Amino acid sequence: MRRSLVVANWKMNGSETFNQVFVESLLPKIDEVNVDVVICPPFVYLSQVDELLDNSDVQLGAQNCAVEVNGAFTGEVSATMLRDCGVRYVIVGHSERRGLYGESDELVAAKLAAVKAEHLTAILCVGETLEDRDAGRVLEVIGHQLQAVANMLGRDAFNDIVVSYEPVWAIGTGLTATPEQVEEVHRMIRQFVSDHGGAECAAKLQILYGGSVNANNAATLLAQENIDGALVGGASLKADDFAVICKSVG
Repeated sequence: MRRSLVVANWKMNGSETFNQVFVESLLPKIDEVNVDVVICPPFVYLSQVDELLDNSDVQLGAQNCAVEVNGAFTGEVSATMLRDCGVRYVIVGHSERRGLYGESDELVAAKLAAVKAEHLTAILCVGETLEDRDAGRVLEVIGHQLQAVANMLGRDAFNDIVVSYEPVWAIGTGLTATPEQVEEVHRMIRQFVSDHGGAECAAKLQILYGGSVNANNAATLLAQENIDGALVGGASLKADDFAVICKSVG
C-alpha cells in the first residue's frame, strides 16, 4: 500500500509571524493523522520553519532548487544548501516555474537529478495547459515531461521520487479537474512509469494531484485509486483548511 502524502506549497507567501502562528495552529490538528505532511515555505524561512517543526512528524520542503552545486550563480540555491537547512523534499517543475521563468522539460529533469544526488525526495510537477487539453494533447504533453526525466536518469529515474499532476488551467483559477479526469491522467502516469521503470516502481510511486485542491473538494478527489495525496497551494495558507485536507487523505 502506498502511504498518502499532502504537501503545502506556500509559494511567495509568509512572514515570521505568519509562519509561527500557522505551524503552532496546524500541528495539534493533524497530530493523529495517518498521512505524511510536508510544508514548503519560501527559501528565507526554511530555517525558521524547520525549528517550528522540530519534534513533529511534518517534514520540511523547498519550492525549487538550482542544477549546480555551488559557484557564480547569483540568487540561486542548491540542493546541497537545502539539505543543510533540514529540507527533505524539493518541488521541481512547478507550472509557475515552467510558465513564468521558462523552465524547459530538460532543465526540470536536470534539477530533479540534482535533488536525487543529495538523497532528497523530488516532487516532480507535470501538467497541461487549457489549450493542450482542448487540443487533445494531454497525454502527449505529460508524456514529454516524463520522458525528459527518463532520458536523463534512465531506468531508475522514477525511484524514490514523487510525481504531482497539476493541470495548469486549474491552478489558482478556482477551476478543478473532475475526479475522473484526474484519475485518467494518474493512471497514464503510472503506466508510463511501469513501462520505463518497471511494475514495482510504478506500484510504489506516490502520485499527487495539485490544482485548486481545497477543504471542500479534497475528499472526493483523493478517494480515487491512483491519487495518493495532494500538492496544495492557496488552501495550504489556512491551517484549518489544510488540516481538513490532511484528514481527507488520512
